[in-house]
Amino acid sequence: MIPAMRVVASAPAARLIEESGGRLYVWPRRSRCCGALTVLRTSSTPPAGAEFRLAASTGRFELLVPASLARLPEELHLELGRFPRRVEAYWEGCAWVV
Repeated sequence: MIPAMRVVASAPAARLIEESGGRLYVWPRRSRCCGALTVLRTSSTPPAGAEFRLAASTGRFELLVPASLARLPEELHLELGRFPRRVEAYWEGCAWVV
């Protein structure tokens, strides 16, 4: 059994997810800039060729992560980014995954 992940979404972020179809795909992406950082990416549609699984359902939206992701965070924060308007994800309060 997969442990529960707490999703903390700001009201504006939850509203944007709902307006975009009610699903948010979140996945780690390795950055080549500034060393080997892994950041979180989000989209209302899955990236091509990736398989996702349901990680959480808040009642307002569903959150999906890569099927191959072995470890879920205890807490995932979602905030609204402004330029461009998008949902930003923070794993355990961090902008990158360690």
